[in-house]
Amino acid sequence: MIGHGTWYDKTAARIAERERRLGRKLDLVRTEMGLGASGLPHIGSFGDAARSFAVTLALEEQGFRSELVAFSDDKDGLRKVPAGFPKKMQKYLGFPVTSIPDPFGCHSSFGEHMSSLLLEALDKANIQYHFVSAKKAYEEGWFNEEIKTILDNADKVGEIVKEEVGQERYVEALPYFPICGNCERIYSTTAKKFVSKEDKILYSCDGMEIKGKWLEGCGYQGEVDYRRGQGKLSWKSEFAVRWRALDIKFEAYGKDIEDSVRINDRICREILHYEPPLHARYEMFLDKSGRKISKSAGNVLTPQVWFRYGSPQSLILLMLKRFTGTRELSVADIPQYMNEFDQLEDIFFDKKQIDNKKESAKLKGLYKYCWWLKPPLEESVHPPYNLLAYLVKLAPPDHEIEYITQKLEEYGYTTRQTALNVLASRIGYVSNWNADFGEIKETTAKLSKNEKDAVEELVQLLMPSVEADQIQGAIFSIARKHDIAPKQFFKTLYTILLGTAKGPRLGSYMIAMGVENVVQAFNRILQMHDQEPS
Repeated sequence: MIGHGTWYDKTAARIAERERRLGRKLDLVRTEMGLGASGLPHIGSFGDAARSFAVTLALEEQGFRSELVAFSDDKDGLRKVPAGFPKKMQKYLGFPVTSIPDPFGCHSSFGEHMSSLLLEALDKANIQYHFVSAKKAYEEGWFNEEIKTILDNADKVGEIVKEEVGQERYVEALPYFPICGNCERIYSTTAKKFVSKEDKILYSCDGMEIKGKWLEGCGYQGEVDYRRGQGKLSWKSEFAVRWRALDIKFEAYGKDIEDSVRINDRICREILHYEPPLHARYEMFLDKSGRKISKSAGNVLTPQVWFRYGSPQSLILLMLKRFTGTRELSVADIPQYMNEFDQLEDIFFDKKQIDNKKESAKLKGLYKYCWWLKPPLEESVHPPYNLLAYLVKLAPPDHEIEYITQKLEEYGYTTRQTALNVLASRIGYVSNWNADFGEIKETTAKLSKNEKDAVEELVQLLMPSVEADQIQGAIFSIARKHDIAPKQFFKTLYTILLGTAKGPRLGSYMIAMGVENVVQAFNRILQMHDQEPS
C-alpha cells in the first residue's frame, strides 16, 4: 500500500515517478489551484484547493518539499455582474476586476474582495497555500520571458487553438488582451501586432462579445509594454505560461475547461518546451435542478454557507471522498455529510469494523486527510445531526450544554470533558440549521412491504393536532397490525428520522421537530420506494 492507501498517495507517487523520468529536479514540488476573482467563490473552487493540498501533503509524506500555489485570476476582466450585486456595476463590464471599486467598501477592489472570501474559507479549513496575485505577477514581470516567447510564436499559438477547438480568433489576433489606455477596459481590445525589439504590443479598442452580448469598444488605438503588466494573456496560453514560470507539477481541472487545458498542454510542450504538470480531471457539482453550480448562474453554494451548518472536515470529506462523477448538491445535504464524517471517525477509531482490510485502510487514510494528516488522538462526541437538533430545541438557553450532555449520556454517548469543545461547535451548527430551516434530513432506509405499509399508516395519523402520547401508542399498535415486532419498527423509524437505532421518545421527538417535517421526511422515503423497480 502506498502511503495511506488513498488516491492522493498514489497520485503523489505518480508525480514523483514522472518527474524523475523527465529528468527534472524534485527540490520543491509545486501543486496549483486557480482562484476566481470575478464573483462569489463556490465550493467547487474550494474543492480545487482541497484536492491539490491533499496531493501536496501526500508528496511531503513521501519525503519531498511541496507547496500549494493559490493563483488568483485577479487580472481578468468582469464578464457579468454576479447575481445579487448592484446593477450599477454594469458600467465596469470589461474592466480588470482589481480596477473595479469594492461595492462593499472593505477592500481595495472588487477582485481583492472576491479573492479574500475563498482565502478566508481556506484558512478556516486549515489549508496551507502560497498566494499569488496575477496582477502582482504581471506587474512585477514574473512571466516576461514566457510572454515574449508566446508573442514571438503567436502564429503557432493561433494554429494550435484552431486545430484543437476550431476557433480562428488567435489566427487573426495575438493571444493577449491589452488594457485600453483610454477607456481602461481589457476585454474590448484586440492585440494587432507585436514589435518584438521594443517589447510593445499595438492594439485597438474594437469591442468584443461577452456572454452573448456585445461590449462596445471606444475605438482608441495605442500600444502597451507587456513587461509593465499593461494587459494579460488569453486563458488559451496563460495556463501554460504559469506552469512553466512557477514550475507547477500538478494541477487538477474541471470538466468545463477541458479544451483550455488541452490547448495549454500543447503550447507548453511545443512552444515553451516544458512538459505540463500532471493533471486530474474532475466533474462539476450540480444543484438539485441539474444546473452547474457557478458564479454566473447565481446558484452559488459558498464555503461560508457550508460552515454555517457543518464543520470544515465535512466539506473536506465531500471534496476528497471521490474525484470522478457529477454530484448534485444543496444546503440540505450538509447534515448527511456531517453524519458520514462521524461514521468515518468510528471506522478510524475501530468502533465500526470494515471486513475488507484494504478498504478499511483507505477509509482510515481518508479520515486522516480530512484532518490534513493530523487527526485527533481520541474521537469526538458525535450524536446524529437530527438528534442534536432535537436536543437543542428542547434545551433551556441558560443550561444548554448541561442539558444536552445529560440527555446524551442517557442515550449511551460518552461525554468526556475533552470532547465538549467539539460538541459546542456542533451545537452551533444545528442551532443555525434549526433557525434557518427546521426541516428533517431523513436517512435512507430499506423498508420491507410490511414496514412500508406501516409507515404509510403512521403518516395518515400524523395530523397537526396529534399529541405525543397518541403517536407513541399508535407506533406500537401499527407495528403489531402489520406483523412487525414493535422494537424493530421503532428502530426503523429512528433510523429514518435520526440516523441511529435508538434515541428520545419518538412521540415527543415528532412534536418537537414539527409533525409536518416528520410527514415530509417519511413521504420522501416512501416516494423513493415507489420509484424503485419491483
